[in-house]
Amino acid sequence: QVQLVESGGGLVQPGASLRLSCAASGRPASDFGTAWFRQAPGKDQEFVAAISWSGHNTYYADSVKGRFTIFRDIAKNTVVLQMSDLRPEDTAVYYCAAAVRAGSGWPRLGAAYNYWGQGTQVTVSS
Repeated sequence: QVQLVESGGGLVQPGASLRLSCAASGRPASDFGTAWFRQAPGKDQEFVAAISWSGHNTYYADSVKGRFTIFRDIAKNTVVLQMSDLRPEDTAVYYCAAAVRAGSGWPRLGAAYNYWGQGTQVTVSS
């Protein structure tokens, strides 16, 4: 069983930056297509960003394009979501998700993913 462990959430002011990391237990990051989703209180789960198995392809929700970057930290074997220019509407629990293969719904639908992390809270508030 693969376990995904997220880290890096917190409370920041609008305009600040924050970095989230996701590590898969005992597996190289390249074994998975990996994504970040988020869910704000009272709202549906929302796709944020994804990176392909090769790391060559990345995908973003329109709401975060130009502000968020997803990449692999090869040295740490993690997938990182670098978030900049954070806004109050970015407040949510952020989940890391890993897909074994590019099945139906990849990369933007949650049903395409086999493994999920426990979530990390990001709060943007002044």
